[in-house]
Amino acid sequence: MTEADVRPAYPPELRTLLDGRWRRVRELAREHLRGERFRPVAGLGAEEHRERVFEQLKEIAATDMSAYGFATEYGGEDDVGASVVAFESLVCDLSLMVKVGVQWGLFGGAIQALGTDRHHAAYLPRVISLELPGCFAMTETGHGSDVQRLRTRAAYDPATEEFVVTTPDDAARKDYIGNAARDGRMAVVFAQLATPGDEHGVHALLVPIRDADGSPMPGVRIADCGPKAGLNGVDNGRLWFDSVRVPREALLNRYGDVAPDGTYSSPIDSDNRRFFTMLGTLVRGRISVAGGAGGATKAALAIAVKYAGVRRQFDRPGTGEEVVLLDYRAHQRRLLPALARTYALHFAQEELVTALHERHSGEGERTRDERGQRELEARAAGIKALATWHATRTIQTCREACGGAGYLQENRLPQLKADTDVFTTFEGDNTVLLQLVAKGLLTDYRQEFGDLDPLGMARFAAGQFLGAVIERTAARSLIERLVSAAPGRGDTSDLYDRGWQLGLFEDREKHVLDGLARRLRRAGSSGADAFEVFNEAQDHVLAAARAHMERVVLEAFVAAIDRCGDAEARDLLDRVCDLFVLSAVEEDRAWFLEHERLTATRAKSVTQEVNRLCARLRPHAEALVDAFGMPDEWLAAPIALGAEERRRQGRGAAPGR
Repeated sequence: MTEADVRPAYPPELRTLLDGRWRRVRELAREHLRGERFRPVAGLGAEEHRERVFEQLKEIAATDMSAYGFATEYGGEDDVGASVVAFESLVCDLSLMVKVGVQWGLFGGAIQALGTDRHHAAYLPRVISLELPGCFAMTETGHGSDVQRLRTRAAYDPATEEFVVTTPDDAARKDYIGNAARDGRMAVVFAQLATPGDEHGVHALLVPIRDADGSPMPGVRIADCGPKAGLNGVDNGRLWFDSVRVPREALLNRYGDVAPDGTYSSPIDSDNRRFFTMLGTLVRGRISVAGGAGGATKAALAIAVKYAGVRRQFDRPGTGEEVVLLDYRAHQRRLLPALARTYALHFAQEELVTALHERHSGEGERTRDERGQRELEARAAGIKALATWHATRTIQTCREACGGAGYLQENRLPQLKADTDVFTTFEGDNTVLLQLVAKGLLTDYRQEFGDLDPLGMARFAAGQFLGAVIERTAARSLIERLVSAAPGRGDTSDLYDRGWQLGLFEDREKHVLDGLARRLRRAGSSGADAFEVFNEAQDHVLAAARAHMERVVLEAFVAAIDRCGDAEARDLLDRVCDLFVLSAVEEDRAWFLEHERLTATRAKSVTQEVNRLCARLRPHAEALVDAFGMPDEWLAAPIALGAEERRRQGRGAAPGR
């Protein structure tokens, strides 16, 4: 078998399916983010990198990309889904990806989501054009994930009709703020809002931080966070406010307003509900980070798979030839299950972006109800956690799989690793986010079954009533049909039955959630402290959230396969989906064995089938990464672009590579 024999082209329908609803956006990104301006460059100093990224940002501001997520009346395209897809396409430099996210996702997105017409008209056209570079000043040194307890203060002064914004101490300084150290001129500042004699919780205000000449505004102190492990093209800074006065109209007042005399009003009576409603409107940032992590993971896999397809090590006995790395089962096991999970997360991300878009545009069912928003926020939290943890683990695996070559800056993997490491805490720490997912599940559980009165407990014991908690997320009728037709615990062939796979993931989710609810109920009825009860059960909480999200991801993959109209592509995706499922089962086989969902013999069969699937997919590995549509210029890694072949042929690397 020659190397050419094991690298068939991917079916065109596969690229079409992966590009999905926003194919035009992906194609435009592939077309425009090319050439010297957007070529990945390694080894830049921080200031040089920042300058390069800001110049790239100007180039993007001259395209449609900056306008995708904004309303048409202010120069936008009113296509939120396109804005997220464009963001995740910025793989050429993740510093640029983050800078785009700060300017048009966080800063502009907050003005659009939390402001009203007066803010939209005054600021959005200048945000879109980059005439007004901005920051999103939420995080404080003393409070990161706990936004509700931020300590920056905005006190209203009726005598001047101004808010006085103050940083009471260093714990309340705004920290890690993108665009603050160098380029930002205005910030959306989250602060505790106070009117005479009353407190109203966290609100957002527009606060100028630099004048037209780039000097800090009076009362504003700015410091550079300094060099970071990665993303050094982003100018993260710190902000302090010393009694900075801004006009009453600076308050982004969609959910809370202050009249000239200091009277506070809000369409939402509850402070808690108002706070979480405000945060919920900013969910696009979390979804974008998940997509960005997916893009970086795809690039790393493309580099590692392409290199493994040509790099040779150790003789094959009796042939006189060295073995290609990707022919080793251990190497396949490193890369191919990760590739399968990347496909699964891609389709889950696509569904998430579609849900966000439809909610924003009013398309589809349940686009405006509170439960629909809550479901979107929970799914965004879960996908973000899974996608960013997967990126961290997979990029490290790809680095190791490329040996010393993977450690060289020129081959991009070290930079991808460094740049994505912070994604696990961007837009919320992943562990905290999974707790939010679990709390949402428990809320649905409680709403469905109340406090479990004696009748409820009887039903619980009978195990007959949890079906309503498990809500399908994709292709509902198809999933139901597959699960209903699934065989029982039979021979190895059943491992490939899609209904059995879906049922197994669903059963695990139900069992873990059942056990968690029972555990919390039992501890709560004993009169124990509520914090201690939840704290003691955090391992169980996180397990419930993970089980739920893996089921959601699998359903998205199954729905995508169902949409595929090409038989060849569908057959290939079926095998990739099987590898995702069985490698996930193998990874959690201790749970399946402990809870008697698998026998020891069947668990061994799972491992054997993962090996077989790796062997079956090995000839298609490069086609599967090519289908992601990453131009060579975005990969920019010599080991993925022919350097190894040239070395073996004695010709060396190409000039400039």
